[in-house]
Amino acid sequence: MNTRVGAGFPLPRGTLSDFLEKWDACQSESHAQDYRCPTSQVRSHERIAATTKLSKGAVTKYVQRARDAGLGWPLPPQVDEARLEALLFPHAAPVVERYAAPDFALLHQELKRKGVTLQLLWEEYTTAHAGQAYRYSQFCLLYHRFAQSLKRSMRQIHRAGDKLFIDYSGHTVPIINPVTGEIRRAEIFVAVLGASSYTYAEATWTQQLPDWIAAHVRCFDFLGGVPALLVPDNLKSAIKLACRYEPEATSTYEDLARHYATAILPARPFRPRDKAAVEASVLLVQRWILARLRHRQFFSLEELNAAIRDLLVVLNSRPFQKLDGCRRSVFETIDRPAMKPLPVTRYEFAEWKKAIVGIDYHVDVTGHYYSVPHSLVRQTIEVRFSATTVECLFKGKRVAAHARSNQRGRHTTLPEHMPESHRKHLQWTPGRLLNWALAIGPATRDVVKWQLENRPHPEQGYRACLGLLNLAKQFGEPRLEAACHRALAIGSPTRKSIKSILEAKLDAHPDLLPATDHPRATPPLQHGNVRGADYFRSTSPGDVEPCSSNPPSIH
Repeated sequence: MNTRVGAGFPLPRGTLSDFLEKWDACQSESHAQDYRCPTSQVRSHERIAATTKLSKGAVTKYVQRARDAGLGWPLPPQVDEARLEALLFPHAAPVVERYAAPDFALLHQELKRKGVTLQLLWEEYTTAHAGQAYRYSQFCLLYHRFAQSLKRSMRQIHRAGDKLFIDYSGHTVPIINPVTGEIRRAEIFVAVLGASSYTYAEATWTQQLPDWIAAHVRCFDFLGGVPALLVPDNLKSAIKLACRYEPEATSTYEDLARHYATAILPARPFRPRDKAAVEASVLLVQRWILARLRHRQFFSLEELNAAIRDLLVVLNSRPFQKLDGCRRSVFETIDRPAMKPLPVTRYEFAEWKKAIVGIDYHVDVTGHYYSVPHSLVRQTIEVRFSATTVECLFKGKRVAAHARSNQRGRHTTLPEHMPESHRKHLQWTPGRLLNWALAIGPATRDVVKWQLENRPHPEQGYRACLGLLNLAKQFGEPRLEAACHRALAIGSPTRKSIKSILEAKLDAHPDLLPATDHPRATPPLQHGNVRGADYFRSTSPGDVEPCSSNPPSIH
């Protein structure tokens, strides 16, 4: 008991009963030798003070109080520690306070309201207790003492291989570009295991998502295993929605956690004590690594990381001050056996995005278009894309996978993603169209050939030929062959002419067909205004050309 009670006398290091016991022992000649008290000085308060480790004056006052209370040794059975203290130090009469005590609990709650300050609360307090109010400075001092008494810190017990605390150091390291002399500052990534305090650190250019994920992968390789839980800060690369109860990690960070079969539980916002282990390790890295590198110049990130790795070996091998061993030995003994093994493959960095499937059943990923099943048109899907692959997921299920392409504006399409009609359209080629037409007949073959050769673009001919295919389904192949024969005869092998022939059933009248493949010559039309073919024939040298005899045109 080391507090002061009653009239301000310090209690012994043990208890009041221990003090009386030792005091009584020094009064007994039988115990004089045990306390090295000469028989002639058995009642010496100086010897009692030496035994009880109190001042001589304090011993004298205690003895006097015990005599005044009629106490001796041994104590009566009904006198316990609390009763003994009450007998030795009876409460004095209450002192009337000069100042009115503020209701600090109420003030603490009021300060949580928007716009409420200690200055305002003090003014209200002085108004309510005129003449008995504390000055503003004392008022604030008393409140801050009250607020400090409310704070509690729970000691965390870290199990082996359980938690990896992760953060970035607030300090950066300058790196000089050897060509331009430009200085760029590197961030310091720090991770520490809770049970052994085994520490990992490395330099990255930024705190952005690619550097954040790559640092995790290298950290797991350094540890040779995976902890059960990752405890990061609430930086944007890690946490998409910072919430005390249901935080939401970024898609890429969640993907990394799934790959390594671990979980993510970020520290509560504005609660650094949730990751006190890494806060301490950040300070340790700053003092034992960065401080030792402050006079060195670095010209590349690799050079800086090589220096950090060398000092990490020294840091993790430093003996503990109050415990046996060092961080490395405790890690090898406790943490490493309890950690999960690394997966067979390292995590490949991938980004995620949400995309709406267009009516052409493709999604845009960095300017290139990738197909998905046509049934997902207008649906919102998730796209995971790495340096080599693009994966499309709908409701957590992968529906498409493509090799990554860097050709902007181009399309990557799988036939199985297309509707049946589109797939059939894609399967038609000039050779297949000609083979189909020849199977019907030579006239149909000639019409198809004409369509392919007399269009500005081949695909325009494809559509016309597919139109002929529909006519074959509607009217039958024999009638289509006859209609194509007639269309060739009249010099109009178009789909529109062939359809008209079929609809008018002209293909069913052989007498209307020409005798040969060439159109029949029709007799010339006789009319006074028609010159005829003879008019344009060459004349003899002496004759005047017929057209010269024509009167000039009024036009």
